[in-house]
Amino acid sequence: MIDIKSIREMVKKGKYRISFTHTEKLRERKIEMQEIEGAVSVGEIIEAYSDDPRGPSCLIFGFAHQGRPLHVVCGNLMAEKILVITAYEPSLEEWEEDWKTRR
Repeated sequence: MIDIKSIREMVKKGKYRISFTHTEKLRERKIEMQEIEGAVSVGEIIEAYSDDPRGPSCLIFGFAHQGRPLHVVCGNLMAEKILVITAYEPSLEEWEEDWKTRR
């Protein structure tokens, strides 16, 4: 089973790739790789999706270096490179103020 420490190490070593289908969404959301790396480096897993048909994945919550809250969804957790499926700034419409609890 993968944990946040393992994900942090992989991201720190550059052993990740961005989902091709979401690269444009990241641009639209103005989320840079440094922000994703920063959020993962201090983040925590808030939801685990062990039954995902595409393979185990998880939702990580962390703050980018500028203090921006980010959610990062990672998959392919047992591969040599993890997959950053998407990243987004959580909304108070869907999340409590702790950014970890769904409304």
